[in-house]
Amino acid sequence: MQEQILGPITPFLDRIFQHLAEDKIEVDDYELDHICYRVETVERYLELKQEFTNYGELLTETIIGGRPISTFKLHTPYRYKKREIYCLELPAPKEGSPYPEGYEHVEFVIQDRFQTFISLYPHLEFKTKGMQKPVNPEISRKYPGMSVKFHHHPIEYVIKYLD
Repeated sequence: MQEQILGPITPFLDRIFQHLAEDKIEVDDYELDHICYRVETVERYLELKQEFTNYGELLTETIIGGRPISTFKLHTPYRYKKREIYCLELPAPKEGSPYPEGYEHVEFVIQDRFQTFISLYPHLEFKTKGMQKPVNPEISRKYPGMSVKFHHHPIEYVIKYLD
């Protein structure tokens, strides 16, 4: 259903998993807990936020970085191979930081401490600025037009218990 609104997700996830495979980052045992879809305008954000109330439960709308971000738990998950992805993050655009509309990042839940995880991949550079976040710290890898983030708790848990 949501793909009728946002477009097919399989090509985006195929590229994500191709980048991870090229980097030799093994994610089979990690939950892919949510996907982020970016929009270019506040008007589009408001339109999609309203539309998605038909396809899921709005878990939260929180101001982060000076703009609202809505997170939905979808009634019908995205399905990709053996994965089911129930949460969709929809951020309004940051003023002065335009993004083209489309799927932008995914987030995996890892069990390892960040330094332990990073040490598994000494050939790679991870962005570690997000480790300083007081709620749901993260590390990430940037790829052309997309990124992959790794954190310790599913977003639904963070919203219910840590936020």
